[in-house]
Amino acid sequence: AQLPGWLPVTPPNPSALAAPPRLGMEVMAPPIISALNGSSVKLSCTFNSCYKVENKQFSLNWTYQECSNCSEELFLQFRTKIMNKQLDRFGNRVEFTGNPAKYDVSFTLKNVQLEDEGTYNCYVLNPPDRHRGHGKISLKVLTKEPPKHDSTVAVIVGASVGGFLAVVILVLMVVKCVRRKKQQRLNTDDQKTEEEGKTDGEGNPDEGTK
Repeated sequence: AQLPGWLPVTPPNPSALAAPPRLGMEVMAPPIISALNGSSVKLSCTFNSCYKVENKQFSLNWTYQECSNCSEELFLQFRTKIMNKQLDRFGNRVEFTGNPAKYDVSFTLKNVQLEDEGTYNCYVLNPPDRHRGHGKISLKVLTKEPPKHDSTVAVIVGASVGGFLAVVILVLMVVKCVRRKKQQRLNTDDQKTEEEGKTDGEGNPDEGTK
């Protein structure tokens, strides 16, 4: 009997508990890049993956958005090889300067114009990673160079902190890759066990008639 004032508790869904975690890759891109009008600028996009890049499976899309609500325009992609989409906006000013084998999919935009301002989206898929990674860069075009604030102490501290963070990120990535591959093996083994169980349960329908 249910006590007054008590609400029934819904048991958890076993299938939801057994659902594998997202196994997507990580894409790194600076959120904002500033470039001087008329100069060349590298839009950097790199990614982490537990798997070697295979050209037949790897895919890359670079798109441009003039505003947050504007549609995305594809201007560069990788499908077994790099291919430029010659948009009137960029002409032949786009040059792929990355190396997918080294997890780098950056490109350089030459002779930057004021109308090049906007959002640049980097989409990467490297099977057997299951989810596509996404990086986003906001490009700001300047008409004059900003004042330089150089500090030797700041450079030294920045380099030290950057080196430490790089080591930490590398260690975390190795641990993540080990866990990811272990999880995928467990999921595969569970699927095989389930399929074998179904086969054993079906039996041979002719045996009962003998």
